[in-house]
Amino acid sequence: MNKKAFAKGLSFYKIFIFFVLGSLFGSYFEEIQWWIVHHCSTSRHDLLIGPFSTLYGFGMILFLLFLGPKNNRRGIVKTFFYAALLGGIFEYIAGVLAEQICHIKFWDYSSLFLNINGKTTIPIMFVWGLLGTFELKILYPILSKYIEKIPPVLGKIICNILFVFLLFDMLLSYTVFARMIERHTGIQPKTKIGILYDKWFPDRFMYNKYPILKGN
Repeated sequence: MNKKAFAKGLSFYKIFIFFVLGSLFGSYFEEIQWWIVHHCSTSRHDLLIGPFSTLYGFGMILFLLFLGPKNNRRGIVKTFFYAALLGGIFEYIAGVLAEQICHIKFWDYSSLFLNINGKTTIPIMFVWGLLGTFELKILYPILSKYIEKIPPVLGKIICNILFVFLLFDMLLSYTVFARMIERHTGIQPKTKIGILYDKWFPDRFMYNKYPILKGN
């Protein structure tokens, strides 16, 4: 009898696993990059709990959803340029939304060569192209086979637990950021949750957790 494969094809569970891997990779990738450029360590997480940079996780998802279906029929060069364009558009939109909603510049490339309104640059788009090509042409074909060999029950249990955890982490992180913005504009907490946020996540905590905020 043929055993049912776990997360076969571009299923939800497989895409979610790549989201987690991308979020972990992005966090450490940026911290290593920061250390090389500035010769000091810093936190580049975007969630309160765990070493996650979900910008990269969502980027991994976009590559899989938009470029994954015809990956086998597309050459490396075309994949690179499509991934570069997709990654650049995604980073630009994410930067605009972060400024409009959070009133915070999480990144600013205004001083860099060939930047596009400070939200991304042509060289950084090429980095997205390399990451997308590596994911689609090397990482996905290899990991996909191993993911599908995970026992279905075990895989679903682990993914469901991780999904609930990350959903809570994102909800907590985004609402804490929202409360910090209200606090900076002089808005008093309207709920008990807001009062607790001011107590547990004051500006001093946020600046230590997210050093980049000190520049905003």
